[in-house]
Amino acid sequence: MKEVFQYALDREYDVLVIHAGNDKDEPKEIPLLLDPIVRGEADFVQGSRYLGDGGFGNMPKYRAFSTRVLHQLVFSMAARKHVTESTNGFRAFRTALLRDPRIDWRQTWLDRYELEPYLLLKAIRLGYRHCEVPVTKVYPPHEHGYTKMRPVVDWWSILRPVVYLGLGLKK
Repeated sequence: MKEVFQYALDREYDVLVIHAGNDKDEPKEIPLLLDPIVRGEADFVQGSRYLGDGGFGNMPKYRAFSTRVLHQLVFSMAARKHVTESTNGFRAFRTALLRDPRIDWRQTWLDRYELEPYLLLKAIRLGYRHCEVPVTKVYPPHEHGYTKMRPVVDWWSILRPVVYLGLGLKK
C-alpha cells in the first residue's frame, strides 16, 4: 500500500480509492465513496458494512462481533468520534492527507494491517472531514476460506495503531 500511496503522490493524483483485490468489495460501489469527496463534503470516506444499506453476507460471527463491536468501540474512543466501521479497507481519501507531515504513513511499524486504521485515525484526529457510506463486503463460502488474517497476530496489527496513538506511544 505504501508503494501505491507513493505512486499516487508522484503522479499528483487528487483522490485515492482503496479496494480489496480479493473480490470482497463491490466495484460498483466506488461512486458511493467518491461522491462526498467530489461534492466537497469529505476528505476521507470510509466504507461501512454496518450502515443502513451496507452488508457483510457470509461473515463469520466472531469476526462480525470483533469488527462491529470491539474494534469500533475502541477506535471511536481513540478518535473521539463515533464510527460504525474502522476495519473495512474499502475507502477513498484525498491524497493531501498523505502530504500532511503530521501523518507519517511511512513509519516502519506500519507494515501490515496497521496502515489503514492509522490513516483513518490520524485523519479524524487532525480534523479532516470524515464520513461513512454504506458498502457491501462479500465473504466466500467457508470452504473457500474467509480471510488470510491470522488470529491474534493480525488482530493485534489492526488494533495496534489505536492503542499506540491513543496512549501517545507513536505519532
